[in-house]
Amino acid sequence: MKRLLIGLICLVGLAGAAQGQITHNSQGNLDENATAVLKKAAAKLTNVAGKVTLTMLDSQKKQVSKQSAKVSYVKGTYHLVMDNMEVICNGTTIWQWNKDAKEIVINNMPPESDMDLLNPARLIANYAKNFRAKYIRTEDDGTAVIDLQPRSAQSYHKIRLLINEETGVLKRIEVHKYDSSRELYDFSGLKFGSLKGSFSFRPEDHPEAEIIDMR
Repeated sequence: MKRLLIGLICLVGLAGAAQGQITHNSQGNLDENATAVLKKAAAKLTNVAGKVTLTMLDSQKKQVSKQSAKVSYVKGTYHLVMDNMEVICNGTTIWQWNKDAKEIVINNMPPESDMDLLNPARLIANYAKNFRAKYIRTEDDGTAVIDLQPRSAQSYHKIRLLINEETGVLKRIEVHKYDSSRELYDFSGLKFGSLKGSFSFRPEDHPEAEIIDMR
């Protein structure tokens, strides 16, 4: 569940990251190709709903786990549904509703300055400072491949983004670890501009649930 949450925030983080940022290639020069693709992707990701699937691969590229969730995002608020778990964020507060445990955990949205370097969303949102963005190639099917390479040592050596170069639709986020293992976040069935209003949650609507307020 935690990994899928990171995947969701990757989607959200990319939306805010590509606007107004400067990307650099490995020589420190402006990578205009990467910038153009990221800005196009950002323009698509302001109102979006779809499915994210996390696949974990070991160092031999063998699948060790796979999970999926439905995600929706509108203007800084989001809703995630996975099995019997729902996560709702109104932009400042996060509610995690575990239906099986009948438990609602409430947290504040982490401040942007409190960056977790293991969280790809935070890194993407601040990639001008923490990454060198490099355009790699365009595949035969029109998929642009862009690598985000950390400027300082991390537990991974790159985050790879696969984006439809023509439409700007995000297809996959790959986290490449030094031990050759990978985390693959695949986005499918994305619909843009169809959501109305923002997301919020009312714990009082679920009197049977125990409320754990961590704020």
